[in-house]
Amino acid sequence: MTNRERALNILHYQPADRLPAVHFGYWNELLWEWVEQGHISRETAAGWADGNAIDTELDKLLGWDFNWYRTVGSNNSLYPCFEPKVLEVLPDGTKRVQNHDGLIERIKPGVTSIPSEDDYLLKDREAFETLYRPKMQFCPERVNYDFYKTFNETRDPDVPIGLHLGSVLGNIRSMVSVMGMSYLMYDEDEALFADIVDTYAEMQYKCAEEILKTGAKFDFAHYWEDICFNSGPLLSPDTFEELCAKHYKKRNDLCHRYGIDIISLDCDGVTDKLLPIWFENGINTMFPIEIGTWGDQFEAARNKYGKGMLGVGGMDKTVLRLDKAAVDRELERLRRLSAMGGFLPCPDHRLMPGTKFELVQYYAEKIKEIRL
Repeated sequence: MTNRERALNILHYQPADRLPAVHFGYWNELLWEWVEQGHISRETAAGWADGNAIDTELDKLLGWDFNWYRTVGSNNSLYPCFEPKVLEVLPDGTKRVQNHDGLIERIKPGVTSIPSEDDYLLKDREAFETLYRPKMQFCPERVNYDFYKTFNETRDPDVPIGLHLGSVLGNIRSMVSVMGMSYLMYDEDEALFADIVDTYAEMQYKCAEEILKTGAKFDFAHYWEDICFNSGPLLSPDTFEELCAKHYKKRNDLCHRYGIDIISLDCDGVTDKLLPIWFENGINTMFPIEIGTWGDQFEAARNKYGKGMLGVGGMDKTVLRLDKAAVDRELERLRRLSAMGGFLPCPDHRLMPGTKFELVQYYAEKIKEIRL
């Protein structure tokens, strides 16, 4: 069987010869660690990206079958984006930078985690109408029509490839910060925030529609959101449903009309309070199902929603920093979850610094030995 057949059969509860070894990429810091350890070249670390040729070569070296995050889409963010610029350099070397979304961040020297949010441009109706609404409109330049007209003939037939649908709220959170989103939603201008969500969503719907009209075929569709943290969502489920549910349904109904029945969504953190809204409006695949400090979320979701709830992820990647015994224990847990069907084990996010190269090879070898 091809890896594409294995993955799609499993997610459709059809027979497969074995589990595929699936991953979700790497922190850049980990790749440079592996360079220092002599496992990979500097060119590999510098050139890696999800689904590119270097990713495929690294798959062969480590034993992976494929990276789940093989998606293509459109330019469905702000267009044109803001020009990134340094606004200020503080005495300790920290830079206040306006990024491509108009968000102002503090970037500290030597710190590689997500920058802290300092300020934002999208604060009121005037800023939306003059700075943002024009950048949220559909135009043909957002879609590479020539690419999609030949997509079916040129795509890699061995791996599943998805249509990236963008996001309904996550990108907007990136434009205004968590704090700014909270002020806009609850204290400052609820009607404005709803207008922002609706305007952005309509543009992204049109982008997806234009791609699908070319005849390009996809194995799944995918969203990125990241609107939850370690104790739940960043907004109330009622507000989220009011603002966002209709847009998920409209976009997912479009996918269904074009034969796409696997629709996944990437949201980190504890997602259980938003899952009903996503599930009821057409999203049926959890990804990457972070283990975090709160434990596995997939089994509880499967028990609640039944076989219609699929999963990709849910493998506790921290064991890849330990030893073979820890990996073996995790493999046994994944064996049990996989027996439920409709579930593809995959590290629960990008592999982080400290991950041992030889343990990744060991895991990839052993996961392929699991028969369904």
